[in-house]
Amino acid sequence: MVKYILRRFVEMLLTLFIIATATFFLLEAIPGNPLSERADRLPEQSREALYAKYGLDKPVMERYVKQMSSMIKGNFGESIVYAGQTVSKLIRTRLPVSARLGLQQMILGVTVGLFLGILAAMKRGTIADYIVVGLSVLLISVPHLVFGLMLQKVFAGILGWFPIIGWPGGKDLWTGGWKYTILPTLTGCFSYIAVYARLLKTSMLDVVNQEYILTAESKGLSKGKIIRKHILRNSFIPVMTQLPMTVAMCITGSFFIESIFSIPGIGQYYVTAVNNQDLPIVLGETVLLALLYIVVLFITDILYVVVDPRIKMPGSDRR
Repeated sequence: MVKYILRRFVEMLLTLFIIATATFFLLEAIPGNPLSERADRLPEQSREALYAKYGLDKPVMERYVKQMSSMIKGNFGESIVYAGQTVSKLIRTRLPVSARLGLQQMILGVTVGLFLGILAAMKRGTIADYIVVGLSVLLISVPHLVFGLMLQKVFAGILGWFPIIGWPGGKDLWTGGWKYTILPTLTGCFSYIAVYARLLKTSMLDVVNQEYILTAESKGLSKGKIIRKHILRNSFIPVMTQLPMTVAMCITGSFFIESIFSIPGIGQYYVTAVNNQDLPIVLGETVLLALLYIVVLFITDILYVVVDPRIKMPGSDRR
């Protein structure tokens, strides 16, 4: 177990380094630079001083080595476009906003989706099954942008139940200002409902046809016990595979939803940073997203053992 954890830790560091390297050179391959618009209007001497301040006057490989050295120390540098803005400040001020929104969307969407998936699998071939399948196709087909605008039009514009834009801050950042979070949460949860409803239904139908289910039925076990102890437990393995990306992606924000509802989250800022070729910010957020994803993947490997006792951790006793 200890060897496995150490190996995964080394793999995590290597993966993060590769991702950071790829991000650096991909941004460098884009024509232009983040200072071109600002520097073109300055005198020659001021332009050279500005480029020297951010190291853009140095060769690419020299800047790469310097950036990687700073990253290893946990310092991604200051934003090139927005003076004074750093990755740590961005995470401190904007990540909690995106995290709350994403977690609310995920919890609501995954919960409803799993319930609908169980319903569709248990009522296979009935009207309930057809409704769940049709609803899933609709929810996965319509973009977030359309749902967000529709919800704003109906519930904020026509009915006036909720504010159109805004997000709670200060002491209400995590537990207050619910009226501002309802419409964005609904907008983002629909895709989770569709994905997890179809995923769990398919998995359950596959498990139902396994021989050990027929054996359990022949032993006289009740239908409820078979569903709880055999069907659901084994059906959740594909769900556990999908959850890591869901968790990592939901925490790091949604550009469209944050734009529609004017939410000061990290997702909108990330896209703006990419467009501006703001390397320190893009690199910091990319490494953060990758780190979240890798850590959740590791936790998922452990959860596999809880969900399915047949799965053993590497290095564990298989006798």
